[in-house]
Amino acid sequence: MSRVCDICGKHPSVGNRIVRHGLAKYKGGIGLHTTGITRRRFLPNLRSVRAKLPNGTVCRLTVCTQCIKHGKVTKA
Repeated sequence: MSRVCDICGKHPSVGNRIVRHGLAKYKGGIGLHTTGITRRRFLPNLRSVRAKLPNGTVCRLTVCTQCIKHGKVTKA
């Protein structure tokens, strides 16, 4: 299954997973130190739904949950 929404085009985005060690200064420590940064992917929440297209045909689409919630897709 493709990781792209067929309605709005939402796709995976990238970010960082940051690991910090130490005790915060306001808690009496010497501050947090970054000890590792790893790239990660944020995947969209996609669902496979049977949808009715504007021309009246029914087909299976991969749609994000926001499009379903906002009524951009008509379920068959």
